[in-house]
Amino acid sequence: MKILLINPETPTTFWSFHYALRFIAKKSSEPPLGLLTVAALLPDTWELRLVDMNVQSLIDEQIRWADYVFLTGMHIQKKSFTEVVDRCHKHGIPVVAGGPMVTMDPKVFPDIEHLILNEAEITLPQFLQDLEHGHPKRIYMSEEFPDLTDTPLPKWELLKMKHYASMSIQYSRGCPYNCDFCSITLLNGRKPRTKSTENFIAELDALYHRGWRGRVFIVDDNFIGNRKKLKNELLPALIDWSQKNSHPFNYMTEVSINLADDQQLIELMVKAGFDATFVGIETTNMASLQECGKTQNQNRDLVASVKSLQQNGLIVSGGFIVGFDEDPHSIFEQQISFIQKSGIVTAMVGLLNAQPGTRLFNRLKSENRIISNITGDNMDGSLNFIPKMSTHNLRAGYRKILENIYSTRAYYQRIKTFLREYQIPAKRRISLSISQLRALALTIWVLGVIEKGRRQFWKFFIFSLVRYPSKFDIAITMAVYGFHFRRVVQTL
Repeated sequence: MKILLINPETPTTFWSFHYALRFIAKKSSEPPLGLLTVAALLPDTWELRLVDMNVQSLIDEQIRWADYVFLTGMHIQKKSFTEVVDRCHKHGIPVVAGGPMVTMDPKVFPDIEHLILNEAEITLPQFLQDLEHGHPKRIYMSEEFPDLTDTPLPKWELLKMKHYASMSIQYSRGCPYNCDFCSITLLNGRKPRTKSTENFIAELDALYHRGWRGRVFIVDDNFIGNRKKLKNELLPALIDWSQKNSHPFNYMTEVSINLADDQQLIELMVKAGFDATFVGIETTNMASLQECGKTQNQNRDLVASVKSLQQNGLIVSGGFIVGFDEDPHSIFEQQISFIQKSGIVTAMVGLLNAQPGTRLFNRLKSENRIISNITGDNMDGSLNFIPKMSTHNLRAGYRKILENIYSTRAYYQRIKTFLREYQIPAKRRISLSISQLRALALTIWVLGVIEKGRRQFWKFFIFSLVRYPSKFDIAITMAVYGFHFRRVVQTL
């Protein structure tokens, strides 16, 4: 068999970092880890090729070469995904599709030949067995959650690593919480399942021996879902591995805010090489947190929790949502105030949307409030349900948040707030490679000469260099992120 694995194009969004990647001469922020893992589940005798449309164009000759096209996708990639399906069918090549989008709503894709739903470790072998016997079914699905100790190492050899700003690996799947707007528990369950420490370290070894150095994103739904195993097994082994290999990687992951309550776990993570984390803050309105069932965020000082993580060496990115039924009209000012006070520089604020299958979707559907499918981009101003607040006021308030927090003045002020709180981990090393010097020169040219907010940039540049020289590289990186975020907001 000749198999072409395709990752559809992701449009320019908040998390694409499209406008920031040009500063470091990269084409995509992270690789298609799911496809690389699927590739490792296929027979060794099959010939495999990978096309990530975020780093290269898909040409018809590549499609015609294949016996099957294996395609994945998230809702944000739906436009590119459907275009790929149409192109494959035009050339008579059958499509095998999987991933979160088709798993959550398979009926939307009636023309795709084979749908491999849920987690591939269970459903893909069933398809392969039926294919070998000449009678593959159209849909494969399972309510079981696989043991991740059987998950193979991703096929990194299919990837051109030089195009990516970071690499991705996975330690666990699932989240112990059950927020009503989130599809994670539907896809991966509420009981976190983990790979063995040996398997995880083997994946790091594979990346290391292929020459990768720098950022590694651990893409877990909630990395701290199994704290006991982290403290007793994984993190001690990761600390030892990092020390033996001279700390080649720095890690980012996703956690719940209650990490701030566990000082031992924070210290182990930082010692292991973690320097950044994403936290779902969602909202500062207690009634809205209760509405969506986000219990881990309730009854706490959220600003203090964020600052605790920053003071211990973790750069905090945050997700925020407006559009809950319980949101008051003051929610927009509340969100702006919190974001500025917390020093969360990378603050992704989105309008609430109801994903198919979630508790939120089912409730709104029972109330006859669902009006369309989701676009997958919760920053494009679209709503797929009728909100309690007027749609006009909600969108206007949302726009107000974005224009405020990503204005040049407010954004640089937020970085300054972060710099005051953030404490650099003891073993952090500052390198000045040729590529980093080029990136700095381009940053100075674009932000300090071309962009309209160049006066604010130079004031910030001097402030950071004089007051926080050891954090200067972080400050400039965040300035570049701001350039990207402003461009995204301008296109909304």
